[in-house]
Amino acid sequence: MADQAFVTLATNDSYAKGAMVLGESLRNHKTTKKLVALIGPHVTEPSRAVLNKIYDEVRVVDVLDSGDTAHLVMMKRPDLGVTFTKLHCWALTQYSKCVFMDADTMVVSNVDELFDREELSAAPDPGWPDCFNSGVFVFRPSDETYNKLLRFCAEHGSFDGGDQGVLNSFFSDWATADITKHLPFIYNLSSVAIYTYTPAFKQYGGNAKVVHFLGKTKPWGYTFDPKQRRIRGDVQEASAHPSFLLEWWTIYSSLVVPMLQQEYGDQPFLSGCEEDLSYSTQNASPLLSSQERKQKWEQGQADYMGIDSFDNIQKRLDAFLK
Repeated sequence: MADQAFVTLATNDSYAKGAMVLGESLRNHKTTKKLVALIGPHVTEPSRAVLNKIYDEVRVVDVLDSGDTAHLVMMKRPDLGVTFTKLHCWALTQYSKCVFMDADTMVVSNVDELFDREELSAAPDPGWPDCFNSGVFVFRPSDETYNKLLRFCAEHGSFDGGDQGVLNSFFSDWATADITKHLPFIYNLSSVAIYTYTPAFKQYGGNAKVVHFLGKTKPWGYTFDPKQRRIRGDVQEASAHPSFLLEWWTIYSSLVVPMLQQEYGDQPFLSGCEEDLSYSTQNASPLLSSQERKQKWEQGQADYMGIDSFDNIQKRLDAFLK
C-alpha cells in the first residue's frame, strides 16, 4: 500500500551507511512498502544523495532548530535530543501505518507481514523481556500521539536515557495488555544475545527475519576484504553468528560502495573495504618520505583526509599492538 512505509533514522554518516544497507536489504527481499529515512543535519551531501537513490523519501529532522512543539519541549530537556529525533517518526502523518527499524538492523527475509500488526507491536528486549526493544516496532503516525510523546518525554524523561525508556514508559501496558503486540524474536534478533541461549539459536535462528547489530561495535566499524570475503576485527564481539555480519558487508561492498564512490567522485573517502583503504592511503596524495611527512606534521599540515587520517593511524596502531 502506498500509505505504508518502513522508517529509519540516521544522525550521522556512519549510521547512514547502516540505513543504506537496511534499505537495500528491504529492496532485495521485495518489499512492497515505501521506504523513508529520517536524517540529522550532520549527514553529508554524498550520503544524502545515496540515501535518496535507495529511499522513497529522505527527510532532514533537527528538533533543536525546528521551531515546532518539539523545539519548545527541548528547551526543558536538551539532554534527550537523539530521543526526540526518533520520535519524529510519529509526525509522518501522510502514512497510515509504519514499521520503524533502527539503522543497525538488516532484513534477511521479507517482513511486509509486520503491517498486519497494530501499534505498538515490538519484540521483547533480551536484557529485560517485560520491556520491548525499540529497534523494530509497528506504529501509526499521528499528530496527537506525537505531541503526547513529546510532552511525556519532557515531563518524565527516560529511565535509560534514550528512546527505549521513553517508549516503554509511554506504552506501559505492552507487557500485559495484548499478546498479539509481542513480535516473535525472529523480527528483532539481537546479534549480541545469540550466545546467551545457544540451543535456542540453533533450533530457531534459521528462521530469523531481522538481525539487530546491538553492541559497541557496529558492522561499519570493521574492515572487509571483498576478494577474500573476510572481515577484519573481533567478529565475536558483534555476533556469535558471523554470517549475518558477512551478509551486511556483502550488501554494503557490492551495492552501496559503488554509489558512494560515484557521489564522492575524485574526493577520497574511506569505505572500509581494504582495497579502497589501500587506494586512499597510497593514491589520494603524493607519496612522501618519512622525513617529509614529519616536517608536514610539525608544520600542522598532516594529510588528515588521506594517509594521516584517524582511521589509518588507528589501523597502524592496531597492527603494531597485535
